[in-house]
Amino acid sequence: MKAYVFPGQGAQFSGMGKDLYESSDIAKELFDKANDILGFEITKIMFEGTDEELKQTKVTQPAIFLHSTILAACLGDSFQPSMVAGHSLGELSALVANGTLSFEDGLKLVSKRALAMQAACEAEPSTMAAIIGLEDSVVEEVCDKVDGVVVAANYNCPGQLVISGAVPAVEKACELLTEAGARRALVLPVGGAFHSPLMEPAREELAAAIEATEFHTPKCPVYQNVPANAVNDPAEIKKNLVAQLTAPVKWTQTMHAIIGDGATEVIEVGPGKVLQGLFKKVDRQFPCSSAELG
Repeated sequence: MKAYVFPGQGAQFSGMGKDLYESSDIAKELFDKANDILGFEITKIMFEGTDEELKQTKVTQPAIFLHSTILAACLGDSFQPSMVAGHSLGELSALVANGTLSFEDGLKLVSKRALAMQAACEAEPSTMAAIIGLEDSVVEEVCDKVDGVVVAANYNCPGQLVISGAVPAVEKACELLTEAGARRALVLPVGGAFHSPLMEPAREELAAAIEATEFHTPKCPVYQNVPANAVNDPAEIKKNLVAQLTAPVKWTQTMHAIIGDGATEVIEVGPGKVLQGLFKKVDRQFPCSSAELG
């Protein structure tokens, strides 16, 4: 059984998608449609932009979504997923790939999500930090002791957990976690506290947009970030997608569920190889690859 997984923010690179645009009529049509929907030439930034331009949240999230979903569309009949999952933003790519959302509706939701998250980031100084080399439970306990908002945000793989919250609280947590034996406690160069209570204004805004969007019964289950298990019901998918903005990404748990439910290989669709690397941290022998056009 093939599991297709879709990356999140951070996987972008200058030139992404250009080869698809130049080699596939399907890709060209979808990229051109995306420019019309977004109201600006995102293709120009993706194909020729600087790293700095690509780092803008309003660009980054749609760019990764477009690279992933258009690549999946170009795979044609060879794209036969038994299960799909996406890391944070990648969950929306997965929902287009398994037929829950149309390409157009998925892109509109990604754009709204990016703008809402950007506004929430600007409302309060906040950040995230990667904690390496501690048990998840230790990180959770330390965060609970710190005054202010700081929570576990991304359970990326065993021994790698990202925390998120207000700047002073994250800095204090890093200090305490280093004392507790973390190999690294590194504040990340991000614009805000994703997957924390500080994203509540964005969650409310996205909830209204998701409620107004048609979700179809998927062709195969999606393993969502919030419950970290297989979901098929469109109403439940909507609810989890809304909750994801303020809840942690349970990627470690998701990987265990995908393998435990019988996946025989994982194929990453989109820029980079981050998710393959995380699967290898769970099971070094597990077959992982990148989606490629034949």
